This record gives sequence, C-alpha cells and structure tokens, in this order.
Amino acid sequence: MKKVNGCQIIEVFEKWSPKKLAFEGDPIGLHIGQLNRQVNKVLVTLDVNEQVIDEAIEQEANLIIAHHPPIFRPLKTIWTDTPQGKMIEKCIKHDIAVYAAHTNLDIAKGGVNDMLADRLGITDTEPIEETSSEHLVKLAVFCPQTDADQLRKELAAAGAGAIGDYVGCSFSSHGIGRFTPVDGANPTIGEVGEPTSVDEERIEVVFPESLQPKVIKALFAAHPYEEPAFDLFKMQQKINVHGIGRVGRMSEEMTLKQFAEHVKDAFKVPALRFVGDPETSIRKVAVLGGDGNKYITAAKRKGADVLVTGDLYYHVAQDAQSLGLAVVDPGHNIEKIMIEGVARNLSKLCNEMKYDIEFIESKVNTEPFQFLF
Repeated sequence: MKKVNGCQIIEVFEKWSPKKLAFEGDPIGLHIGQLNRQVNKVLVTLDVNEQVIDEAIEQEANLIIAHHPPIFRPLKTIWTDTPQGKMIEKCIKHDIAVYAAHTNLDIAKGGVNDMLADRLGITDTEPIEETSSEHLVKLAVFCPQTDADQLRKELAAAGAGAIGDYVGCSFSSHGIGRFTPVDGANPTIGEVGEPTSVDEERIEVVFPESLQPKVIKALFAAHPYEEPAFDLFKMQQKINVHGIGRVGRMSEEMTLKQFAEHVKDAFKVPALRFVGDPETSIRKVAVLGGDGNKYITAAKRKGADVLVTGDLYYHVAQDAQSLGLAVVDPGHNIEKIMIEGVARNLSKLCNEMKYDIEFIESKVNTEPFQFLF
C-alpha cells in the first residue's frame, strides 16, 4: 500500500464529484490548511464545528471532508476568541485540512441525492432539474482508403467514437474524391495543376463537444492531406447529463401518511412535517437534500406526487398545496447519509489505487434542532 497526501485523496474524490458540477458561487474546495501533506486518516462529516474538530484530533485524522462548507461567506477577520475563529485555529495548530464538497456532491452520480433516493427505495431516477450537459458532435472526414485505418486509430485515441461501453466506433462509406492542386500547394497525392481522383473513405465518428479541440488536433496530425476535407455536426443527443435532485418511482403505491412514516423510518428522524391529504396516493417521488424550496414547480412538472426535502417555508408549503404537490420535510440533517456513503465509496476507490488511507465516519450529531412531543 502506498502512502498518500491530501492532493491525491482529493484527486480521487473529484473524479467522482468534480468541482465543475457545483453551482456558481458555491464555496467548495479547500477551506482550511493545505493538501500537500501526508494523510493517514480522513474524517467524513456533514458539518464542521468545534466538536467535529475535536473528534478529528482524537482520531488523529489530518483531513476532514465535509458536505457543508465551514466558511460559507468570505471572512474579513479571524478572531480566535470567536467560535469560528477558534475552530480555524484548532485546525491550523493540529495540521488538519478541511475540504468541502457541497452542490457538486449533491449533483454527482452516486452523490447525496442518489443516496437519499436509494434509501427511500426510489428507482428509475432522473434529475428534478438539469444543471449541465453536453451535446454529441459528429465528425465526417474524407480520407484516402490507404490511410483510413490509421486515421480511425488516431481519432479513437483522442476520444472519438466512444459510445457507452464501446470504443473505436465509426462508420465508413466509399467514394471518389476529386481535387486540383494549384500553385503553392504541396499535395500528398497528385501534381500541381493536374485534376486528381482518389479512392476515399468517408469516416464518421461521434464525440462529446468538450473533446472537439483534441479530436480536431488529432485529425490534422494524422490526416495525409495538406487540406483535409471534413464536416462537423452538432447533434441533438445529449450526454453527461447532470442535475439537482432525483425523481423516480416507488415499487409499491402507498398513501401520503404511509409514505411519511416510511421517510421517518428510512432516515431515522424523531419527527417530520408533511403537506397534503394524508390519503393521497403516492407512487412517483422527488427527493432533494437540503433546502428544496425552489424546486416544487420543477418536481410537479416532472410528475411527482410528493417532494421530500428540508427547510420548507410556510408560503412555499401553501404554493405546493395549490399545485397539488405533497411535500414531506424530514429536515436538512438527513443529508448526513453522505457520511457513510462518502466514506464507503472513497475507501473503495482508494483501495483500488492501493492507497494506505483510512476513512472515519464522524459520530458527532450536528442536528441543531430538538423536538418536543
């Protein structure tokens, strides 16, 4: 097993939950300390407070991965006699780095919202609202038959022609290419001033739009012609679709009251609030960790019978009633499901890399609310 530093751990993490998925302005990434030190233990937590820092010190963890950013708004000063300042001071004194993954972890496939959906038994899920995607691009290039195999190979090496679990996908058709080199040309085939005909292949490959510069560079490097002839077509088909929240179906229909009990049991919360007729039938379910007030219309548009989310506002609850959308609010803290999920997934990924690292699940309860029954 290999010793690793924080940069290597975060590199593994960001392949699963890349920063580019986060909402604009979301303060993700390294908050305290540095990542270029050796890391032996990582503490995974929902929130960062002084108790969590004390837990990290006790467990001898030198990196904390949190869901909620501990420094959400820019600091003008760090006074170490304030709770936040004291927390920062402790981290620095004990060489503990703190890294936050917020909306990028919400959106990532297998991230917080997928964890919540899995816990509720929701299947065939899709995002409540798309946040990013890219179109496929088709390249059609004309090449002498004698050079077609090599060009296909180079395009594939640049990432073109990868479809699902298949690579090197392409389509070819044969024809005759005609051209006349003029003064200043340095033709691979033919002579200046002489009309030329060549047996050619039309090679078609598709690739994500983000790979276009790399694919075009490979095309010009590998193509035998001085002036390759090619077309680019932006396709309607999207790939790498990501979004916030999840909506899918339950295996069995139940009433809203039964479903609320199911949510309460699934997330082990002492109490919850719900909006809607208790006898309403529930089959299609939307779930969004944290504050989902902005997404009631999107959830209804997706055909959801109910939205499971936290921090529900009074007037938003009334709006949901008007839309005919039930809402179940088990609180913001159900996102603590990420503690086990992140620790388990990162442990698996790092084991595959032969990294000598231990992931610890925080046991500190960061739920600020208490309930009176």
